Amino acid sequence: MKMDFLSLGTFFLIFRWIAVFSLSMPAWAQFRVEVTGVGMTQLPVAIAPFKGEAAAPQKMASIVQADLERSGQFKILQAGSAVLDETSQPDFSPWRQLSAEALLAGSVTRLADGRYDVRARLWDAVKGQEKGDFRDAVSPGDLRLSAHRIADWVHLQLTGTSGAFTSRISYVTKASGRYFLWIADSDGENPKAALNSPEPIISPSWSPNGTQLAYVSFESRKPVVYVHELATGQRRAVANFKGSNSSPTWSADGQALVATLSQEGGSQLFRIDLQTGAARRLTQSSGISTEPTFSGDGRTLFFVSDRGGSPQIYRMPAQGGPAERVTFSGNYNISPAASSDGRWLAYVSRAAGAYRLQLMDLASGQVTALTDSSADERPSFSPNSRMLIYSTVYQGREALMSTTLDGRVKARLAGQGGDIREPHWGPARK
Repeated sequence: MKMDFLSLGTFFLIFRWIAVFSLSMPAWAQFRVEVTGVGMTQLPVAIAPFKGEAAAPQKMASIVQADLERSGQFKILQAGSAVLDETSQPDFSPWRQLSAEALLAGSVTRLADGRYDVRARLWDAVKGQEKGDFRDAVSPGDLRLSAHRIADWVHLQLTGTSGAFTSRISYVTKASGRYFLWIADSDGENPKAALNSPEPIISPSWSPNGTQLAYVSFESRKPVVYVHELATGQRRAVANFKGSNSSPTWSADGQALVATLSQEGGSQLFRIDLQTGAARRLTQSSGISTEPTFSGDGRTLFFVSDRGGSPQIYRMPAQGGPAERVTFSGNYNISPAASSDGRWLAYVSRAAGAYRLQLMDLASGQVTALTDSSADERPSFSPNSRMLIYSTVYQGREALMSTTLDGRVKARLAGQGGDIREPHWGPARK
């Protein structure tokens, strides 16, 4: 179900959420990842089962494989019955026959203190040379994180750019009449509830350092913006002005939020200083201005406005000033997301009643449709600018999806019987 644009940033957001979550949801369970599609160019990589992983709480090789497949950069070759670890001296002939360009093997060993020693080695299968080795020592609860670190490391070794697998995502669900704000691994696994409330929670937004989330809660019977400390669970209202307070996004330095406020009438963008609480108006249009998001360098704000008669995406200097229109194809374009590398703008466009994810090359203005679905919502870039997550309807149910920027490789991350809304991809995690 899609809301009318005029309700964006207003109290009537609550009605959208009541409708969206009208279906009953059972208790939350772990996600299942299904990768579909084939990328244009993929590097063939063979991954052997990690020695000792059968006795460990997590199957490391499978997690690494799923990460790399989801990125669209790699074609994973099965190692079959090969017995390898990081100490092996592989015979590369069979791997070359499979056209493998790289080989990954490793081990998982339980230590006396209860932690696990995780090791991996990556070889250039064409040259028959070692490319590097990986070492980690983690608690049982951090084995998945260690596997994501390995995937990031492999991505960096083979492409020259870091992966985004150790980062986290946030999203919202409703179950048994309560709304839940979830934090999960980048693949949707290992979900933890940061907040639950009988009233809607919307628009979660990660702080630049990944330690806080801003979001909108209706628990005061109106939309109020909160900042939530993930480590402690402490939170505070930072925008509880007259009227509605919605659509928060963080400044690049983490010292301010830009949000949609209606305290002066209409819905306009304001910059809120998080130390003083002062709000300064940024937009002056008679129309609605909402859904702000910063460019990767923090110098530009993209936002949605109907000032030209229909909802379109505009941009202006981050401190306010003249705005210029960015989208010209179609009469309904919303939910902008800018990549951190400054190259791309993702958004949702409505055409013939279908809401589809679009990707714009900001340098040329060229737009590519990434999906053929009909109910896409709220795209968000991975911290390395290589992937997107968004919510949509898949096989009749709300689902969280990831896609590569060419739209060729998509992964569905779905909870059992559950609807997923409002995804946002967090920053790179140290």
